[in-house]
Amino acid sequence: KEKEKEKEKEKEKEKEQEKPKPEVKTLTRVPKENPVQNNKQVQSTNKPHEVKKQEPKQHAVVVSAHPAIIPDAVVTDSAPVDQPKAEATPTPPVKPTQLVFRSSKHRERERISQVPPVTLPPVVPEEPIEDALKTEVMEKPVVIEKKASLLQELITPAPIQPRQQQPQQSKNINQQQTVVQQKEPAYEFEGILNASGVLEIMSDGYGFLRSSDYNYMSSPDDIYVSQSQIRLFGLKTGDVVEGPIRPPKEGEKFFPLVKVDKINGRKPEEVRDRVPFDHLKPLFPDQKFNLTKGYNDNLSCRVVDMFSPIGKGQRGLIVAQPKTGKTMLLKDIANAIAANHPEVYMIILLIDERPEEVTDMERSVNAEVIASTFDEPAERHVKIADIVLNKARRLVECGHDVVILLDSITRLARAYNTVQPASGKVLSGGVDANALQKPKRFFGAARNIENGGSLTIIATALTETGSKMDDVIFEEFKGTGNMELQLDRKLSNKRVFPAVDIIASSTRRDDLLLSEETLNRMWVLRNFLSDMNSTEAMEFLLNRLKRTSNNEEFLISMND
Repeated sequence: KEKEKEKEKEKEKEKEQEKPKPEVKTLTRVPKENPVQNNKQVQSTNKPHEVKKQEPKQHAVVVSAHPAIIPDAVVTDSAPVDQPKAEATPTPPVKPTQLVFRSSKHRERERISQVPPVTLPPVVPEEPIEDALKTEVMEKPVVIEKKASLLQELITPAPIQPRQQQPQQSKNINQQQTVVQQKEPAYEFEGILNASGVLEIMSDGYGFLRSSDYNYMSSPDDIYVSQSQIRLFGLKTGDVVEGPIRPPKEGEKFFPLVKVDKINGRKPEEVRDRVPFDHLKPLFPDQKFNLTKGYNDNLSCRVVDMFSPIGKGQRGLIVAQPKTGKTMLLKDIANAIAANHPEVYMIILLIDERPEEVTDMERSVNAEVIASTFDEPAERHVKIADIVLNKARRLVECGHDVVILLDSITRLARAYNTVQPASGKVLSGGVDANALQKPKRFFGAARNIENGGSLTIIATALTETGSKMDDVIFEEFKGTGNMELQLDRKLSNKRVFPAVDIIASSTRRDDLLLSEETLNRMWVLRNFLSDMNSTEAMEFLLNRLKRTSNNEEFLISMND
């Protein structure tokens, strides 16, 4: 028997020499299907009563979810290493990913003799670990009974240590970092300041946004607009541009415009395809400005509303002598339009006026007041008038209703005559032949646009001032307007206000503004007042107007 055992050992040694040496490979995660398949193979080959009779294996490979927890496996990427041959009881080579059954006694010995694993720094998984891979740590060895169903418990993968506390700690740290970041103030100046102004394009292509606080003249508060922004949005001189600005950098003098949010109250996409002002179709005014509310109305507004009504797109001329109350009449008209028509953008342009009147107008009228007093040079008068006209034209191109109240057009024509270079042709009174072209262009810009938008200009003209130049200027503008309101010096001397010459005041095509019934009653009233002089007619009208609350009631009471 001993000889036979020695022969068997020699045969096994020869077989081991003939077989290739196993290589130590890196471990990979075994899919979930492998334990079940291995279980079936074990059940088919080994019987339940022979489980305890198996010899303990020396090499046990346990598949785990993390390489740091594998106790018996070797993870390396180096070349294969030669293993020493077993002389007493050689064991067949085992694949690295194969599950091997071990008895409870053998596993208990391994657990006692096991070297504690090297702890690596905690790895926080990006995604939560699957519930299928989570298993509880077995504190005591499981007693294996002679049942085939218990074999499945041995095929479970190696236990994974719980890592619930570490992700919570990392989450808390991240939350603390985010709270600290939120508490830190972020100093970003772009987008904090929003500004708006009227664009004035220079000869070099760039422009500045002028402020109405400085009467659209150059100031330290101007905002720089680059040439690329002007080309991109198709901006023109007079556009009201609104957008965020940033502080000037080193070497810059002005606040630059960062972004264009609105142009003339519209979006930049809507303004890009606008029609130029000179190509718009002018029409007669067909929408009337209501200067009366129906109760507690000013008598001046009631008289103007009946005898010379004002419509959207009107080109009106108030002919007045000095000290007849034309400035007060303009103030009453401005307050009435601002109260009854808030959708209208109103500008009051005061040229060559007294400074105290400018302050009074700013405080008593709800409108934009642009002024150039008489102590300013003529170049300033002309420049302010050009900017206001360009602004009004750009607003009308975008469909807005604009009203300009000018006081006075005679002083504006004088300023243009002073600035205009001598052409050699001088009219009577010292007026240059080409000097009145620009004031006519200003006054002629008033019109009612066909498809929306209108520009209304109500200007005052001085007469009987003792200057031949003023008379020539008045004669040039006399037939250009479609509404004329004349003031009488005799009425103002008698302290009768409004000092309106009723018979000489009228509006062209007033049938488009008044109803047919009101128009017929006004013709009857004019015929009745035509036999009186201006003083008697105005006194009679004021007495009747004081008895009634509105103009409709007055016209109905005419039968009495």
